[in-house]
Amino acid sequence: MFNCRDVGGYPARDGRTVRWGRLYRSDTPHRLDGTDLSAFAALGVRTVVDLRRPAEVERDGRVPHLDGMAYRHIHPEHVDWAENPYEPGSDLVRYLADRYTALAETGAAGLAEAVGLIADAANAPVLVHCVAGKDRTGVVCALTLAALGVADADIAVDYALSAAALERFQTWYATVGGRLGQPPLTTPAEAMTLFLARLRQRYGTVEDYLRGAGLTDAQLAALRGHLLA
Repeated sequence: MFNCRDVGGYPARDGRTVRWGRLYRSDTPHRLDGTDLSAFAALGVRTVVDLRRPAEVERDGRVPHLDGMAYRHIHPEHVDWAENPYEPGSDLVRYLADRYTALAETGAAGLAEAVGLIADAANAPVLVHCVAGKDRTGVVCALTLAALGVADADIAVDYALSAAALERFQTWYATVGGRLGQPPLTTPAEAMTLFLARLRQRYGTVEDYLRGAGLTDAQLAALRGHLLA
């Protein structure tokens, strides 16, 4: 994997901190083998949440089986980016925020289901991934961190960390040609900040958005209960 990291360590509400070793994010782990697979197994991940489209799962395969690890495939409904590709030279921040806003609208049920799985302590540690680990994964992690009371600036920092990983991902991507469609775009922090601002303009709070998408107050409390220290 090229874009795998722990989502812990960020300051949250009431002086608490997001716990390490409970939530990981990454690009697709289907390529893991040998010593890399052993290193991944050592993380003790109990649940892998795969956000890719069914066709992407069929094309590339899923995470290798490990004893004691559950696999959950959730496809938040959204328009294929190939239908509205980024035009070089246009406003990348606005383009990405538009795509994330559209995902939050059409894929609300799937996004809430993913956050709900993260909220269940019995599933932890959880790995959330998509293809490059930055867009669908970035939105799920942003919603989770916002519900924990992490500041938008820190959420945007976490999102922007994918930019460095994308250099490694692009090197691999070049070896498979155009089979995967449009090359992945970078992750400017401002795109995540704009997306979160839009979400609050439309729904009030991130928690209100998640409630409307199907998450319960009990799940939100459980999320804070095991992910905050």
